Amino acid sequence: MGPVKVIAFDADDTLWHNEHLFRQVQAEFKALLAQYHSPDWIAARLYETEIKNLPHYGYGVKAFALSMIETAVELTEGRITGTDIQHILNAARTMLTADVRLLDGVTDTLETLFPYYLMLVITKGDLLDQHAKLARSGLAPYFAHIEVVSEKNAETYDALLQRHGVAAKDFLMVGNSMRSDILPVLELGAQAVYVPHSLTWEHEEAAAPLPDTPGFHQIARIAELAGLLRISN
Repeated sequence: MGPVKVIAFDADDTLWHNEHLFRQVQAEFKALLAQYHSPDWIAARLYETEIKNLPHYGYGVKAFALSMIETAVELTEGRITGTDIQHILNAARTMLTADVRLLDGVTDTLETLFPYYLMLVITKGDLLDQHAKLARSGLAPYFAHIEVVSEKNAETYDALLQRHGVAAKDFLMVGNSMRSDILPVLELGAQAVYVPHSLTWEHEEAAAPLPDTPGFHQIARIAELAGLLRISN
């Protein structure tokens, strides 16, 4: 791995577990509408609605809740009750206040890297929710900045690097989404470390680059990052 000066981390399912909350609430949603359609049909329609709404609502719990309500109205042909809609809203609120569960090795890794690198968080999602989760996580002191963006593509990363005065050759992104954390960063000529998570939203999946692609690295868990960077505590 080439030398870097700035390391940015994705947040959800890179620093802390997150996708499991969406899976749990989606299971409740499918049960709520079970009298109308099959679970697979409900899940497919919800996903279609989420993707359709991305340009309008973006990512995060609030966008997810709005898409669930829209899907429920559509699939029940308007027969969804106020009580059931309240159930959806309550489930979303529970997601917003859920405990933040760090992935194994995150704190030790950040503690090890902190003296050597400027570290950032670059994440998608709702602004208030992402800042609140970072605060609840206890990890905020390790990061110089948190950037909550509407999309992660090459243009977004390029703008962020320019804003922070960072050259692409000095930048490393760490995350669990091939689509959002890895491919657009490699496109800029920076480096990226892919850390797979057992649960990944299908929208974030993409074909991996070839193993010998310049700047591309993969580790099994975040605890291996310091070793990849040849930093020891």
